[in-house]
Amino acid sequence: MSTKSGFVGLAGRPNVGKSTLVNALVGRHVAIVSVRPQTTRRAIRGVATDLDAERQLVLVDLPGVQRPRDALTKRMQKRVERELADSDVALLVINGEEGVGPGDRFIAGLLKAARIEIPVICAVNKCDKIARRGTIDALTEAASLPAVDEVFPISAQTGEGLEALLHRLGELIPEGPYMYPPEDSSDQSSELLLAELIREQVLNRTRQEIPHSVEVSVLEVGEPREDGLVTVTAEIWAETESQKGILIGRRGAKIGEIGTAARRSLERELECKVHLDLSVRVRRNWRRDEDMLDRLGIE
Repeated sequence: MSTKSGFVGLAGRPNVGKSTLVNALVGRHVAIVSVRPQTTRRAIRGVATDLDAERQLVLVDLPGVQRPRDALTKRMQKRVERELADSDVALLVINGEEGVGPGDRFIAGLLKAARIEIPVICAVNKCDKIARRGTIDALTEAASLPAVDEVFPISAQTGEGLEALLHRLGELIPEGPYMYPPEDSSDQSSELLLAELIREQVLNRTRQEIPHSVEVSVLEVGEPREDGLVTVTAEIWAETESQKGILIGRRGAKIGEIGTAARRSLERELECKVHLDLSVRVRRNWRRDEDMLDRLGIE
């Protein structure tokens, strides 16, 4: 049997569980997860290789579809459109708890209007949190969406339904050589992944006005010392002095809390002890700065 390999572009409203689903299908934490909408800013590729089935799914975790408000969100939206056009399968993710809403219909309409000649699979997520009757209603609504070919009930959190979804996606991708080494789980650079893991902790520990204004830049990952300790130097960017004050907190309490949680995440990723040198810097209007977005790799 020849190998199969293909791109699966995940589309959906912000905060429907796309990143959690990518992590579950890959079997590793490659995309950050937060209850905050619009957590994903880049097209993160998670690589799920099954050597027994001789298939490799490249799962493209895309930013949530939204109305562009600034240079950052305009780039995010254009990236969604480009990645879906280049995918072999589109995977539309819907929050089963909320049912099909106007945003889901809008995205399905975009897929149909774009005339992308690829299969569109719909995953109704969070089915573990709703009763059987609610699940049936959500599946029926999802099946009626334009462009949707098949619907799968799943829970990215518990793993329910993921095996059937993986199997079907594997059937739909084309034959071809693996695009990434089988041992790879993501296409991200180490520095970007570490920066995202730090940002994940910022998002989960700050108030509503902070998350969309924050970016993290890893300045240096030092060589391991004799005792195995690695120093990671990173900056958290805020857009205003007041945001910087919130991130630092009274007597440094908030930045200390963020740093402790982030250090644990980095240690799990690097599999070694980490000293995290973390600071907060004001970069005004970075979300509107095209040159800055280029440097951050937000295309």
